[in-house]
Amino acid sequence: MTLTSLALAYARRRPLATLLVVALAALGVAIATLTLVVSQELERRLHGDAAGIDLVVGAKGSPLQLVLAGVYHADVPPGNIPYASLAALRANPRVAEAIPLALGDSVGGFRIVGTEPALAEHYRATLAAGAMFGAPMQAVLGSDVARLTGLAIGAAFAGTHGLAPGGGAHAEDPYTVVGILAPTGRVVDRLVLTPLASVWDVHERHHAATPAPAKPANGKGSGAKAVKEDDDRELTLVLVRYATPLAATSLAREINAQSALVAASPAGETARLFTVFGVGLDLVRAFAAVLVGAATLLLFVALAQALEERRYDLAILRALGARRRDLVFVLMAESVTLALAGALLGVLLGHVAAASIGAWLPAAAPLAGAAWRPSLQEGAVVALALAGGILAACWPAWRASRLDVAAALSDA
Repeated sequence: MTLTSLALAYARRRPLATLLVVALAALGVAIATLTLVVSQELERRLHGDAAGIDLVVGAKGSPLQLVLAGVYHADVPPGNIPYASLAALRANPRVAEAIPLALGDSVGGFRIVGTEPALAEHYRATLAAGAMFGAPMQAVLGSDVARLTGLAIGAAFAGTHGLAPGGGAHAEDPYTVVGILAPTGRVVDRLVLTPLASVWDVHERHHAATPAPAKPANGKGSGAKAVKEDDDRELTLVLVRYATPLAATSLAREINAQSALVAASPAGETARLFTVFGVGLDLVRAFAAVLVGAATLLLFVALAQALEERRYDLAILRALGARRRDLVFVLMAESVTLALAGALLGVLLGHVAAASIGAWLPAAAPLAGAAWRPSLQEGAVVALALAGGILAACWPAWRASRLDVAAALSDA
């Protein structure tokens, strides 16, 4: 029997303690792995969705709300801005591109975005089927929208108010699906794209159907118009890309000086967002470290207790010619084996949890795409667990090396 097989035999002699140590280590490593996978994928998606967008221009309000609504489509916008703002931005020599967005409705919880084909081009989205919209009430679906709603080319659907399913529907103004985008891994996968005119027409007819207020006695009151003039149309916000890096020093300040508009930097607001998220992620990592530490302490106690039970066995080994370092190796091998088993099992469980995250947290389902993507930081977690195993075995191994063979044999 080799020293390694002897170490494994000792581990099998105490199955309950062995399983408890492995389970605690696996739980701690699994939580740490899940946190790493989710945080890295969240960061990658946030930066990917904001890539190429230098400013989000919209109505006065919270800059963070503006970025969440316009870049990540995870919030409601603070208000609308005049359509003329788009022409003013495009006429500015410091602006390379300005993409208008008109928001408000959704289908199946996915946002309907009135825009131009330039938005799909910005995200490098290509058509998997059909064609890009070319007329009002035509819609192009992101890959996730098509997959989860079951809508296909030629299908008709009605938008509902707001982002939450179950809002009031515009049943009298159905959209027709003319195209489906290929997956990109970016926010456009979860959007329904349609011309600006679609959003304008739907909401103008909705407001026109609302009874107008009664005129005052002087006869100068006015009711709701069925159709607005072009100059009266509104956008929700505009995505801006700088023409030169120097534009960053003045364009946002100039826009914010206007009373009706605010310019928010996605990079700055995303950094603030991660500052908030970072506190929660750090707490989860700390909890995982506590679990790994508890597993290390339990392993230390188990080895120290087992040492007393094995004194006679170890004395026999020494009497048969085993060296002190052989006894140290046996205890170290047992401890490291248990720590490694817990670490590898924890990494596997962490990735399985990430892959199934959509089943128990639907809002985080897009993060499951990175479930099986390896990370160098996971190696650091495994190394930490192994270091804990080595540390737990140090004192019992030292005591084993100092064992008095004659006293141990006589006590038996």
